[in-house]
Amino acid sequence: MQQRSVLPAFALVSPVQMMVGGVIFLPAIYVFWLSLNQSSFGQAATFVGLANYAKVLSDPYFWRALLNTVIVVAIVVHVELLLGLLMALFFASGIPFRALMLAIVLAPYAVSEVSAVVMWRYLFEPDVGMMSQLLGAIGLPPIEWSVNPSHGLLMVCLLSIWLHLPFSFVILYAARLAIPGELYEAGQIDGASGWRAFQRITLPLLMPALLIAALFRYIFAFRLFSEVWLMTGGGPARTTEVMAVYLYLEAFRYNSFGAAAATGWLLVLASLLLALVYLRGLYREMFGKHA
Repeated sequence: MQQRSVLPAFALVSPVQMMVGGVIFLPAIYVFWLSLNQSSFGQAATFVGLANYAKVLSDPYFWRALLNTVIVVAIVVHVELLLGLLMALFFASGIPFRALMLAIVLAPYAVSEVSAVVMWRYLFEPDVGMMSQLLGAIGLPPIEWSVNPSHGLLMVCLLSIWLHLPFSFVILYAARLAIPGELYEAGQIDGASGWRAFQRITLPLLMPALLIAALFRYIFAFRLFSEVWLMTGGGPARTTEVMAVYLYLEAFRYNSFGAAAATGWLLVLASLLLALVYLRGLYREMFGKHA
């Protein structure tokens, strides 16, 4: 009977599998084929093998974009997870006006990236921006994000954290609320302090949620594009480019579709490698096992 039920089950799931294959796998295969060819607008594809990968890997702008991407991803993901965890613990401990505070915390997720960039560009305008004037009032220099590459990357990191922090917070807050209160009561009976309860109860039970949040944020942050493109455009002199901006310029400014496709596959491989290394290291550190 179980063997007879295989075909009907396969018939039920096959439309979804075909849709996934048509939306994800077929375009991925086409992009890989395109990365092995030289093509542009109005030009027939010419097979060149791995020449596009060699061209991209020998381009100093690619390595600068990769370094900028790694820096931005490392800062954004780790700061988001830390802030999201602290906020989740704070909200779970019980605060007044929780509904209002939740609405304030989740508000950035309802703002479009274009609107957010316009708002931040105005707030941090070096001469008349409100935040720049506030920094000057406390004796700090303004953030010269339009001319200083390090300041530009800092602005991109702050903007990305502000926009996507609600995502990490919601995951960690829901996981924290799912922890039974009886565990903390038992810990209090055993004389566990607040820090000990966090180490032995909260953090181990939140680890699956932390891993999920880290995985998704690594994937999303590694393909960061809108914040950089709208804030700095990759400038000055292409010093704040990230991988997605480099890919866009190769495809639509320099009309090199083969190099852009090769960059896309390198971006996928680099993001998977970075996420794998981080998650395996975090898992071994917290559980003392070899993943």
